[in-house]
Amino acid sequence: MFYFNFQYIYILIPAIILTIYAQSKVSSTFAKYSRVRSMSGFTGAQAAQELMHRAGIYDVRIERVAGNLTDHYDPSHKVLRLSDSVYSSTSLAAIGVAAHETGHAVQHQVGYAPLGLRSALVPLTNLSSQLAMPLLFIGIIIGTTRGSFGYMLIQAGIILFAVAVLFSIITLPVEFNASSRAIKMLGQYGILSDSELGPVRKVLSAAALTYVASALTAILSLLRLILIFGGRRDD
Repeated sequence: MFYFNFQYIYILIPAIILTIYAQSKVSSTFAKYSRVRSMSGFTGAQAAQELMHRAGIYDVRIERVAGNLTDHYDPSHKVLRLSDSVYSSTSLAAIGVAAHETGHAVQHQVGYAPLGLRSALVPLTNLSSQLAMPLLFIGIIIGTTRGSFGYMLIQAGIILFAVAVLFSIITLPVEFNASSRAIKMLGQYGILSDSELGPVRKVLSAAALTYVASALTAILSLLRLILIFGGRRDD
């Protein structure tokens, strides 16, 4: 028989607090520097295009995508998508985000290993995210006695959940590296002045914190599952 222990919910409290703080931080920082126009007058799209050309990248399209901070680089189609608040804005925040996504395009060009690994894991991660919780719930319903079919389903669910956790962990160096490349390129190619790089660094650091929060949540959630089902009793 399975006994649920509510004390394990406390494991997630640090992650919940960090997630709330990270979301608040990135929203407030982006909003603050969205009101500061860059001296170069580049829009986010123009900055991304200039940086890619300087890096020798000419086969990546830049597209506008709906939403707020929905910016991303799609390596499978070589498309850099910038949100409405970034694409045509000349703010420091917009240029910083556009440069960060350009950093991913550069990673792709140079064969940055963590990006390649993350891209390879995307199909498996999508599948595991869809199957992990259903397998856990079905296993609980069937029965959690060690060696039973329900127990095996639970173990399979935990393993699949661990794949998603691995994806979150691998994402960290990919995002940190893209931000580092962005700051370096913006200064090296004269898109922003030295005095403007500080605010952009704050924007990207705040964004990076959301990935840290996501990874911590995933890790602690996995730990919680292991403790819950590791502490079950066979009655």
